[in-house]
Amino acid sequence: MERTGVVVVGGGPAGMVAGLLLARAGVEVTVLEKHGDFLRDFRGDTVHASTLSLLDELGLGPSFAEVPHQLVDKVQVLLDSGPQTMGDLTRLPGPHKHIAFVPQWDFLDLLADAGKREPTFTLRMNTEFTGLIRNGDKVTGVRYHTAGGETGELAADLVIAADGRRSLVREQLGLPVHEFGAPMDVWWFRLPRDPAELSGATGRFTQGQAMVLIPRGDYFQCAYLIRKGTDELLRAEGIAAFRQRVVKLVPWLAERMETVESLDDVKLLDVKLDRLRRWHADGALCIGDAAHAMSPIGGVGINLAVQDAVAAATLVAAPLRRGRLSPEVLAKVRRRRWLPTAVTQAIQRRIQDSFLKPTLTGTSSTAPGRPPLPVRLMARFPRLQGVPAYLVAIGLRPEHAPGFARRAPERIERS
Repeated sequence: MERTGVVVVGGGPAGMVAGLLLARAGVEVTVLEKHGDFLRDFRGDTVHASTLSLLDELGLGPSFAEVPHQLVDKVQVLLDSGPQTMGDLTRLPGPHKHIAFVPQWDFLDLLADAGKREPTFTLRMNTEFTGLIRNGDKVTGVRYHTAGGETGELAADLVIAADGRRSLVREQLGLPVHEFGAPMDVWWFRLPRDPAELSGATGRFTQGQAMVLIPRGDYFQCAYLIRKGTDELLRAEGIAAFRQRVVKLVPWLAERMETVESLDDVKLLDVKLDRLRRWHADGALCIGDAAHAMSPIGGVGINLAVQDAVAAATLVAAPLRRGRLSPEVLAKVRRRRWLPTAVTQAIQRRIQDSFLKPTLTGTSSTAPGRPPLPVRLMARFPRLQGVPAYLVAIGLRPEHAPGFARRAPERIERS
Protein backbone atom coordinates (compact mmCIF):
# COMPACT_ATOMS: atom_id res chain seq x y z
CA MET A 1 0.00 0.00 0.00
CA GLU A 2 1.22 3.49 -0.87
CA ARG A 3 1.43 6.01 1.92
CA THR A 4 1.22 9.78 2.35
CA GLY A 5 0.67 12.16 5.22
CA VAL A 6 -2.62 13.69 4.07
CA VAL A 7 -4.98 12.72 1.27
CA VAL A 8 -7.13 15.59 0.01
CA VAL A 9 -10.11 14.32 -1.97
CA GLY A 10 -11.15 16.96 -4.50
CA GLY A 11 -9.09 19.52 -6.40
CA GLY A 12 -11.43 22.49 -6.00
CA PRO A 13 -10.54 25.75 -4.23
CA ALA A 14 -10.76 24.26 -0.72
CA GLY A 15 -8.78 21.14 -1.59
CA MET A 16 -6.03 22.96 -3.48
CA VAL A 17 -5.58 25.64 -0.81
CA ALA A 18 -5.46 23.02 1.96
CA GLY A 19 -2.96 20.95 -0.02
CA LEU A 20 -0.69 23.93 -0.76
CA LEU A 21 -0.64 25.20 2.83
CA LEU A 22 0.03 21.78 4.36
CA ALA A 23 2.81 21.13 1.87
CA ARG A 24 4.41 24.44 2.86
CA ALA A 25 4.29 23.18 6.44
CA GLY A 26 6.41 20.21 5.38
CA VAL A 27 3.53 17.71 5.51
CA GLU A 28 3.41 15.16 2.70
CA VAL A 29 0.15 15.83 0.83
CA THR A 30 -1.54 14.04 -2.07
CA VAL A 31 -4.51 15.73 -3.77
CA LEU A 32 -6.83 13.43 -5.75
CA GLU A 33 -8.79 15.05 -8.60
CA LYS A 34 -11.04 12.81 -10.65
CA HIS A 35 -10.93 14.94 -13.81
CA GLY A 36 -8.03 15.27 -16.20
CA ASP A 37 -8.06 19.07 -16.00
CA PHE A 38 -9.94 21.89 -14.29
CA LEU A 39 -11.82 23.00 -17.42
CA ARG A 40 -15.42 22.82 -16.26
CA ASP A 41 -17.73 25.72 -17.01
CA PHE A 42 -20.26 27.43 -14.72
CA ARG A 43 -18.37 26.76 -11.54
CA GLY A 44 -17.95 29.47 -8.94
CA ASP A 45 -15.63 32.09 -10.38
CA THR A 46 -15.53 34.62 -7.54
CA VAL A 47 -12.24 35.31 -5.79
CA HIS A 48 -13.14 37.49 -2.84
CA ALA A 49 -11.21 40.31 -1.21
CA SER A 50 -10.22 38.06 1.70
CA THR A 51 -8.90 35.43 -0.72
CA LEU A 52 -6.98 38.09 -2.67
CA SER A 53 -5.35 39.13 0.61
CA LEU A 54 -4.54 35.48 1.31
CA LEU A 55 -2.87 35.17 -2.11
CA ASP A 56 -0.75 38.21 -1.28
CA GLU A 57 0.32 36.59 2.01
CA LEU A 58 1.23 33.41 0.12
CA GLY A 59 3.36 35.41 -2.31
CA LEU A 60 1.01 34.63 -5.20
CA GLY A 61 -0.28 38.16 -5.81
CA PRO A 62 2.00 38.88 -8.81
CA SER A 63 1.11 35.56 -10.45
CA PHE A 64 -2.61 36.09 -9.88
CA ALA A 65 -2.35 39.52 -11.48
CA GLU A 66 -1.33 37.80 -14.73
CA VAL A 67 -4.42 35.57 -14.76
CA PRO A 68 -7.24 36.96 -16.93
CA HIS A 69 -9.86 38.41 -14.60
CA GLN A 70 -12.29 41.26 -14.06
CA LEU A 71 -12.52 43.36 -10.91
CA VAL A 72 -15.96 44.37 -9.64
CA ASP A 73 -16.40 47.00 -6.94
CA LYS A 74 -20.19 47.14 -6.68
CA VAL A 75 -23.18 44.84 -6.56
CA GLN A 76 -26.43 46.27 -7.84
CA VAL A 77 -30.00 45.25 -8.60
CA LEU A 78 -32.29 46.27 -11.44
CA LEU A 79 -35.74 46.65 -9.95
CA ASP A 80 -38.90 47.74 -11.74
CA SER A 81 -38.15 51.17 -10.26
CA GLY A 82 -34.60 51.26 -11.72
CA PRO A 83 -31.01 50.35 -10.69
CA GLN A 84 -29.87 50.44 -7.08
CA THR A 85 -26.48 49.67 -5.53
CA MET A 86 -26.72 47.01 -2.82
CA GLY A 87 -23.04 46.54 -2.05
CA ASP A 88 -20.30 49.15 -2.37
CA LEU A 89 -16.97 47.35 -2.18
CA THR A 90 -15.00 50.60 -2.32
CA ARG A 91 -15.93 50.93 1.36
CA LEU A 92 -14.01 47.77 2.29
CA PRO A 93 -10.94 47.97 4.53
CA GLY A 94 -7.60 46.82 3.18
CA PRO A 95 -5.97 46.98 -0.26
CA HIS A 96 -8.53 44.91 -2.14
CA LYS A 97 -11.74 46.92 -2.46
CA HIS A 98 -13.22 44.60 -5.05
CA ILE A 99 -14.05 41.03 -5.99
CA ALA A 100 -12.24 39.33 -8.86
CA PHE A 101 -14.13 37.20 -11.36
CA VAL A 102 -11.69 34.69 -12.79
CA PRO A 103 -12.24 31.36 -14.58
CA GLN A 104 -11.95 28.78 -11.84
CA TRP A 105 -9.64 26.62 -13.95
CA ASP A 106 -7.09 29.46 -14.13
CA PHE A 107 -7.28 29.97 -10.37
CA LEU A 108 -6.83 26.25 -9.70
CA ASP A 109 -3.99 25.97 -12.21
CA LEU A 110 -2.20 28.76 -10.33
CA LEU A 111 -2.58 26.92 -7.02
CA ALA A 112 -1.41 23.69 -8.66
CA ASP A 113 1.70 25.39 -10.06
CA ALA A 114 2.45 26.84 -6.63
CA GLY A 115 2.00 23.40 -5.07
CA LYS A 116 4.38 21.75 -7.52
CA ARG A 117 7.17 23.93 -6.15
CA GLU A 118 6.81 22.16 -2.79
CA PRO A 119 8.68 18.83 -2.49
CA THR A 120 5.93 17.28 -0.36
CA PHE A 121 3.03 18.18 -2.69
CA THR A 122 1.57 15.70 -5.18
CA LEU A 123 -1.45 16.30 -7.44
CA ARG A 124 -2.96 13.23 -9.07
CA MET A 125 -5.35 14.07 -11.88
CA ASN A 126 -7.70 11.47 -13.39
CA THR A 127 -7.78 9.78 -9.99
CA GLU A 128 -11.17 9.24 -8.40
CA PHE A 129 -11.88 8.40 -4.77
CA THR A 130 -13.90 5.19 -4.43
CA GLY A 131 -13.88 4.33 -0.74
CA LEU A 132 -12.44 4.79 2.72
CA ILE A 133 -10.02 2.41 4.40
CA ARG A 134 -10.67 1.91 8.08
CA ASN A 135 -9.04 0.25 11.05
CA GLY A 136 -11.97 -0.17 13.39
CA ASP A 137 -13.56 3.27 13.75
CA LYS A 138 -10.47 5.12 12.52
CA VAL A 139 -10.09 6.23 8.89
CA THR A 140 -6.61 5.22 7.73
CA GLY A 141 -6.66 5.93 4.00
CA VAL A 142 -8.57 5.80 0.72
CA ARG A 143 -9.19 3.57 -2.26
CA TYR A 144 -9.11 5.03 -5.74
CA HIS A 145 -9.21 4.23 -9.42
CA THR A 146 -7.71 6.06 -12.35
CA ALA A 147 -9.13 6.97 -15.75
CA GLY A 148 -6.93 4.22 -17.16
CA GLY A 149 -8.71 1.59 -15.05
CA GLU A 150 -6.01 1.11 -12.42
CA THR A 151 -7.04 0.75 -8.78
CA GLY A 152 -5.07 1.37 -5.64
CA GLU A 153 -4.99 2.14 -1.95
CA LEU A 154 -3.34 5.10 -0.28
CA ALA A 155 -2.74 5.11 3.47
CA ALA A 156 -2.72 8.46 5.27
CA ASP A 157 -2.78 10.04 8.71
CA LEU A 158 -5.65 12.29 7.61
CA VAL A 159 -8.25 12.27 4.83
CA ILE A 160 -9.65 15.71 3.99
CA ALA A 161 -13.00 15.67 2.17
CA ALA A 162 -13.09 18.63 -0.22
CA ASP A 163 -15.22 16.90 -2.85
CA GLY A 164 -18.16 19.30 -2.88
CA ARG A 165 -21.82 19.31 -1.99
CA ARG A 166 -22.29 15.75 -3.25
CA SER A 167 -19.29 14.51 -1.30
CA LEU A 168 -18.80 10.75 -1.48
CA VAL A 169 -16.40 10.91 1.46
CA ARG A 170 -19.03 12.65 3.58
CA GLU A 171 -21.58 10.03 2.55
CA GLN A 172 -19.30 7.16 3.54
CA LEU A 173 -18.45 8.80 6.86
CA GLY A 174 -22.17 8.87 7.67
CA LEU A 175 -21.94 12.21 9.45
CA PRO A 176 -25.30 13.74 10.52
CA VAL A 177 -26.44 16.63 8.34
CA HIS A 178 -28.99 19.41 8.83
CA GLU A 179 -30.87 20.15 5.60
CA PHE A 180 -32.28 23.68 5.32
CA GLY A 181 -33.74 23.45 1.82
CA ALA A 182 -33.90 26.07 -0.92
CA PRO A 183 -36.82 27.52 -2.91
CA MET A 184 -34.89 27.78 -6.17
CA ASP A 185 -32.47 26.19 -8.59
CA VAL A 186 -30.30 28.07 -11.09
CA TRP A 187 -29.97 27.91 -14.87
CA TRP A 188 -26.49 29.01 -15.97
CA PHE A 189 -25.82 30.29 -19.49
CA ARG A 190 -23.77 32.88 -21.37
CA LEU A 191 -24.67 35.95 -23.39
CA PRO A 192 -22.44 38.34 -25.38
CA ARG A 193 -21.51 41.58 -23.61
CA ASP A 194 -20.32 44.96 -24.79
CA PRO A 195 -17.39 46.13 -22.60
CA ALA A 196 -19.27 49.35 -21.86
CA GLU A 197 -22.26 47.53 -20.32
CA LEU A 198 -22.86 46.93 -16.60
CA SER A 199 -19.50 46.84 -14.88
CA GLY A 200 -20.83 45.39 -11.62
CA ALA A 201 -22.57 42.13 -10.78
CA THR A 202 -26.23 42.95 -11.35
CA GLY A 203 -29.44 41.22 -10.34
CA ARG A 204 -32.79 41.78 -12.05
CA PHE A 205 -35.83 41.02 -9.91
CA THR A 206 -39.52 41.38 -10.62
CA GLN A 207 -42.73 39.52 -9.80
CA GLY A 208 -42.28 35.89 -10.86
CA GLN A 209 -38.75 36.15 -12.28
CA ALA A 210 -35.16 36.80 -11.24
CA MET A 211 -31.77 36.75 -12.94
CA VAL A 212 -28.20 37.77 -12.15
CA LEU A 213 -25.74 39.10 -14.76
CA ILE A 214 -22.04 38.73 -13.98
CA PRO A 215 -19.71 40.66 -16.34
CA ARG A 216 -16.92 38.45 -17.67
CA GLY A 217 -15.09 40.52 -20.26
CA ASP A 218 -16.87 40.01 -23.58
CA TYR A 219 -19.74 37.97 -22.13
CA PHE A 220 -22.19 37.86 -19.24
CA GLN A 221 -22.34 34.77 -17.09
CA CYS A 222 -26.08 34.62 -16.42
CA ALA A 223 -27.88 32.96 -13.54
CA TYR A 224 -31.60 32.60 -14.19
CA LEU A 225 -33.47 31.55 -11.05
CA ILE A 226 -36.22 28.95 -11.32
CA ARG A 227 -38.51 27.48 -8.68
CA LYS A 228 -37.07 24.38 -7.05
CA GLY A 229 -37.75 21.20 -8.97
CA THR A 230 -39.15 22.82 -12.14
CA ASP A 231 -36.17 22.11 -14.41
CA GLU A 232 -37.82 19.32 -16.43
CA LEU A 233 -41.11 21.20 -16.73
CA LEU A 234 -39.43 24.35 -18.06
CA ARG A 235 -37.20 22.43 -20.45
CA ALA A 236 -40.27 20.74 -21.89
CA GLU A 237 -41.59 24.19 -22.88
CA GLY A 238 -38.58 24.65 -25.18
CA ILE A 239 -35.96 27.27 -25.98
CA ALA A 240 -38.40 29.80 -27.47
CA ALA A 241 -40.37 30.05 -24.22
CA PHE A 242 -37.15 30.51 -22.25
CA ARG A 243 -35.96 33.29 -24.55
CA GLN A 244 -39.29 35.07 -24.14
CA ARG A 245 -39.03 34.95 -20.36
CA VAL A 246 -35.55 36.43 -20.33
CA VAL A 247 -36.47 39.17 -22.82
CA LYS A 248 -39.52 40.07 -20.76
CA LEU A 249 -37.28 40.35 -17.71
CA VAL A 250 -34.44 42.26 -19.43
CA PRO A 251 -35.69 43.62 -22.80
CA TRP A 252 -32.30 44.87 -24.01
CA LEU A 253 -31.05 41.26 -24.13
CA ALA A 254 -33.52 40.41 -26.92
CA GLU A 255 -31.15 40.12 -29.90
CA ARG A 256 -28.37 38.33 -28.07
CA MET A 257 -30.73 35.67 -26.66
CA GLU A 258 -30.56 34.10 -30.14
CA THR A 259 -27.00 33.04 -29.24
CA VAL A 260 -28.51 30.54 -26.79
CA GLU A 261 -29.20 28.03 -29.54
CA SER A 262 -30.82 25.33 -27.42
CA LEU A 263 -31.43 24.38 -23.82
CA ASP A 264 -28.30 22.24 -24.06
CA ASP A 265 -26.50 25.58 -23.60
CA VAL A 266 -28.29 26.02 -20.25
CA LYS A 267 -26.81 24.15 -17.28
CA LEU A 268 -28.68 23.34 -14.08
CA LEU A 269 -27.33 24.07 -10.62
CA ASP A 270 -29.28 22.06 -8.06
CA VAL A 271 -29.18 24.48 -5.13
CA LYS A 272 -28.57 22.92 -1.73
CA LEU A 273 -28.25 24.53 1.68
CA ASP A 274 -27.11 22.24 4.48
CA ARG A 275 -24.54 21.87 7.24
CA LEU A 276 -22.97 18.90 8.95
CA ARG A 277 -23.59 18.71 12.68
CA ARG A 278 -20.07 17.28 13.04
CA TRP A 279 -17.34 17.87 10.45
CA HIS A 280 -14.93 15.10 11.42
CA ALA A 281 -14.42 11.47 12.25
CA ASP A 282 -11.26 9.90 13.64
CA GLY A 283 -8.79 10.35 10.77
CA ALA A 284 -11.08 12.37 8.47
CA LEU A 285 -12.23 15.99 8.13
CA CYS A 286 -14.81 17.68 5.88
CA ILE A 287 -14.34 21.26 4.66
CA GLY A 288 -16.02 23.58 2.16
CA ASP A 289 -19.21 22.38 0.51
CA ALA A 290 -18.56 18.87 1.85
CA ALA A 291 -19.13 20.33 5.33
CA HIS A 292 -21.72 22.97 4.46
CA ALA A 293 -23.35 23.39 1.06
CA MET A 294 -24.05 27.08 0.50
CA SER A 295 -26.73 28.81 -1.53
CA PRO A 296 -25.35 30.80 -4.51
CA ILE A 297 -26.72 33.98 -2.86
CA GLY A 298 -23.81 36.41 -2.65
CA GLY A 299 -21.42 33.94 -4.28
CA VAL A 300 -19.84 33.30 -0.87
CA GLY A 301 -19.35 29.54 -1.15
CA ILE A 302 -15.77 29.76 -2.43
CA ASN A 303 -14.87 32.35 0.20
CA LEU A 304 -16.03 30.12 3.05
CA ALA A 305 -14.43 27.03 1.50
CA VAL A 306 -11.03 28.72 1.18
CA GLN A 307 -11.22 30.02 4.74
CA ASP A 308 -12.11 26.51 5.97
CA ALA A 309 -8.98 25.24 4.23
CA VAL A 310 -6.77 27.88 5.85
CA ALA A 311 -8.20 27.18 9.30
CA ALA A 312 -7.78 23.42 8.83
CA ALA A 313 -4.15 23.72 7.70
CA THR A 314 -3.35 26.12 10.54
CA LEU A 315 -4.76 23.79 13.19
CA VAL A 316 -3.60 20.38 11.96
CA ALA A 317 -0.13 21.06 10.53
CA ALA A 318 1.83 20.89 13.79
CA PRO A 319 -0.02 17.82 15.17
CA LEU A 320 0.55 16.04 11.85
CA ARG A 321 4.29 16.78 11.94
CA ARG A 322 4.47 15.45 15.51
CA GLY A 323 2.37 12.39 14.66
CA ARG A 324 -0.21 13.38 17.27
CA LEU A 325 -3.30 14.24 15.27
CA SER A 326 -6.36 13.45 17.38
CA PRO A 327 -10.13 13.79 16.88
CA GLU A 328 -10.04 16.63 19.40
CA VAL A 329 -7.75 18.62 17.08
CA LEU A 330 -10.06 17.99 14.11
CA ALA A 331 -13.06 19.14 16.17
CA LYS A 332 -11.36 22.52 16.59
CA VAL A 333 -11.80 23.23 12.87
CA ARG A 334 -15.59 23.14 13.14
CA ARG A 335 -15.56 25.21 16.33
CA ARG A 336 -13.41 27.84 14.62
CA ARG A 337 -15.50 27.99 11.44
CA TRP A 338 -19.01 27.32 12.80
CA LEU A 339 -20.02 30.91 13.59
CA PRO A 340 -19.18 32.47 10.17
CA THR A 341 -20.77 29.48 8.43
CA ALA A 342 -23.96 29.49 10.51
CA VAL A 343 -24.42 33.26 10.36
CA THR A 344 -23.87 33.35 6.59
CA GLN A 345 -26.35 30.52 6.05
CA ALA A 346 -28.87 32.24 8.32
CA ILE A 347 -28.62 35.38 6.17
CA GLN A 348 -29.02 33.30 3.01
CA ARG A 349 -32.09 31.57 4.44
CA ARG A 350 -33.59 34.92 5.37
CA ILE A 351 -33.07 36.27 1.84
CA GLN A 352 -34.50 33.08 0.36
CA ASP A 353 -37.61 33.09 2.50
CA SER A 354 -38.39 36.80 2.62
CA PHE A 355 -37.34 37.89 -0.87
CA LEU A 356 -36.50 35.18 -3.43
CA LYS A 357 -39.35 32.80 -2.69
CA PRO A 358 -42.04 35.54 -2.86
CA THR A 359 -40.38 36.92 -5.99
CA LEU A 360 -40.32 33.59 -7.83
CA THR A 361 -43.86 32.67 -6.80
CA GLY A 362 -45.24 36.14 -7.52
CA THR A 363 -46.51 36.52 -3.94
CA SER A 364 -44.37 39.44 -2.80
CA SER A 365 -46.25 41.85 -0.53
CA THR A 366 -44.22 44.81 -1.78
CA ALA A 367 -46.29 47.07 -4.01
CA PRO A 368 -45.36 46.86 -7.73
CA GLY A 369 -42.70 49.40 -8.57
CA ARG A 370 -41.85 50.00 -4.90
CA PRO A 371 -38.38 48.78 -3.84
CA PRO A 372 -38.13 46.50 -0.79
CA LEU A 373 -37.31 48.17 2.53
CA PRO A 374 -33.57 47.20 2.57
CA VAL A 375 -33.16 48.75 -0.89
CA ARG A 376 -34.87 51.96 0.20
CA LEU A 377 -32.67 52.17 3.31
CA MET A 378 -29.46 51.74 1.32
CA ALA A 379 -30.56 54.39 -1.16
CA ARG A 380 -31.17 56.82 1.70
CA PHE A 381 -28.10 55.88 3.75
CA PRO A 382 -25.32 54.88 1.29
CA ARG A 383 -22.92 53.92 4.09
CA LEU A 384 -25.12 50.88 4.70
CA GLN A 385 -23.96 49.55 1.32
CA GLY A 386 -20.66 48.68 2.98
CA VAL A 387 -22.32 46.08 5.24
CA PRO A 388 -23.35 43.54 2.56
CA ALA A 389 -20.10 44.32 0.74
CA TYR A 390 -18.11 43.27 3.82
CA LEU A 391 -20.18 40.15 4.46
CA VAL A 392 -19.77 38.99 0.86
CA ALA A 393 -16.18 40.02 0.07
CA ILE A 394 -14.54 39.42 3.45
CA GLY A 395 -16.98 37.63 5.73
CA LEU A 396 -17.04 36.98 9.44
CA ARG A 397 -13.70 35.89 10.88
CA PRO A 398 -11.51 36.06 7.78
CA GLU A 399 -8.56 33.66 7.93
CA HIS A 400 -4.97 34.65 7.23
CA ALA A 401 -2.05 32.54 6.06
CA PRO A 402 -0.15 30.92 8.93
CA GLY A 403 3.50 31.87 9.26
CA PHE A 404 4.79 28.61 7.80
CA ALA A 405 2.92 29.24 4.52
CA ARG A 406 3.84 32.87 3.91
CA ARG A 407 6.26 33.77 1.13
CA ALA A 408 7.69 36.92 -0.42
CA PRO A 409 5.86 38.09 -3.56
CA GLU A 410 7.15 36.34 -6.66
CA ARG A 411 6.04 35.37 -10.13
CA ILE A 412 5.50 31.62 -10.46
CA GLU A 413 6.32 30.02 -13.79
CA ARG A 414 3.02 28.72 -15.17
CA SER A 415 2.82 25.24 -16.61
